[in-house]
Amino acid sequence: MKTAALLVAGLAAAAAATSLALGSLDEPAAAPGGAAAPAAALQVDKSGFRKAPELAGIAGYVNADEGSLAGSLEGKVVLYDIWTYSCVNCIRTLPHITAWDEKYSGSGLVVVGIHSPEFAFEKDIDNVRFAVEKYGIEYPVVLDNDKETWKAFENRYWPRKYVADHEGYIRYDHIGEGAYDETEKVIRALLAERAAAMALPEAAAEAVPDGLVDIGEFEHTRQRTPELYLGYAFAHGRNNLGSPEGFVPGADVEYAGVPGGSEAPGLFYMEGTWSNGRDGMALVSESGSVTVRYAAKEVNIVAGNEAELRVTLDGEPLPAEHAGSDAAGGIVEVDGHDLYNVVSSAEPGEHLLRLEAGAGGLELFTFTFG
Repeated sequence: MKTAALLVAGLAAAAAATSLALGSLDEPAAAPGGAAAPAAALQVDKSGFRKAPELAGIAGYVNADEGSLAGSLEGKVVLYDIWTYSCVNCIRTLPHITAWDEKYSGSGLVVVGIHSPEFAFEKDIDNVRFAVEKYGIEYPVVLDNDKETWKAFENRYWPRKYVADHEGYIRYDHIGEGAYDETEKVIRALLAERAAAMALPEAAAEAVPDGLVDIGEFEHTRQRTPELYLGYAFAHGRNNLGSPEGFVPGADVEYAGVPGGSEAPGLFYMEGTWSNGRDGMALVSESGSVTVRYAAKEVNIVAGNEAELRVTLDGEPLPAEHAGSDAAGGIVEVDGHDLYNVVSSAEPGEHLLRLEAGAGGLELFTFTFG
């Protein structure tokens, strides 16, 4: 996952313990007709829970405005999703979140997307609006461009989901992808708890629909190349640039590439003249390339501006059986700042990937592997 890369076993165990501590709710049995059974007998000691913080420093709103959003949260179960639109781990969670919004919005659930950007281009509200439309998001999304809300939640990861009950107490917290059934069960239990606590009459009670959302989950490769950052500030402490010229902050650097066959696994090698930015590199010369020897079944890049990338795998044009959804015919058409799926193989493996670009001012920010 972003920033955390792959959580080490200790942190994963701690996160799992946190989820269980915050979300150990047994879903009430279903009453006749599919409505959740009354939970009046459910007395919860909330002294150990903290309240969800106020949304702070919001730079813009999509699918909502400040006034309407504040009022819509009162007395509702709220799922806060901290995400950013070029994060592949975040994107994989969106089908589940949009399905929960569709299924439970009539039962007292409000989803709030907190868009906390990693890269400067993700602060542009037009880019966020495009992503919201692309992924079918109909719930409110707020632009947390300076990460003030991120800090208020004391967050460090993308993506992260918090679920607050109808009184605003955070009852569940999950880092990263996965645990979808667990999260949905918490949502259902809190909706039933809300209905009982608010003493909603049976005729007016917002019944919780039966069953769990059934959406396939992405299966990660157990051992895969970690995320590679092309910006000098982002690569600090995790430098995977194999080119001997290295990073030269703020400068245009002519990279010589690397002789074929000598690429070390998990490093990327540049060829051509590239401008070294804090969060990525921009191609300055008429042509250039990036080469990486990786282990995974999926490769994505975060790229920007307009460019045509020719993709080769193990020295050959990208075979159709390995082509990602954005690499038709072995060509990736970059037409804006976004995430692009370059390789999608049925099985994991070790391969040499090369991206070649002509003139056009290509910007590259990261490689991510799945």
